[in-house]
Amino acid sequence: MGLSVSHILMVTGFALVLIGFWGMLTHRNILRIIIGFSLIDTGLHLVMVATGYVTGGTAPIVDEALVLTEVTARSVDPIPAALVVTAIVIGFSVTAVMLAFAIRIHDAKKTLSIDALTESQW
Repeated sequence: MGLSVSHILMVTGFALVLIGFWGMLTHRNILRIIIGFSLIDTGLHLVMVATGYVTGGTAPIVDEALVLTEVTARSVDPIPAALVVTAIVIGFSVTAVMLAFAIRIHDAKKTLSIDALTESQW
């Protein structure tokens, strides 16, 4: 039968998280670090959506199509989807702030390498 959609989403989400961590830890360019952060953010969104997915499920509306006894087995959980919508907005705003800081750093140092930011060390 193969993998279910939720397993494919989980594997893809965790792969994006690992690629994002690799990108953040191995690159010295601020823009590449921001892209790595965005990949982690997107991967976590996929994982959260996969937790609420039910194969062959339906909307959690109890009516003729979904009787009360089948609600827990056949309905899709709407909470992870609502959390992902909120997380997308928050992630977008955090990415915008990081890009604004990158622009300010480039204006001050004329480079996007984190090696140029040595005066902020402890």
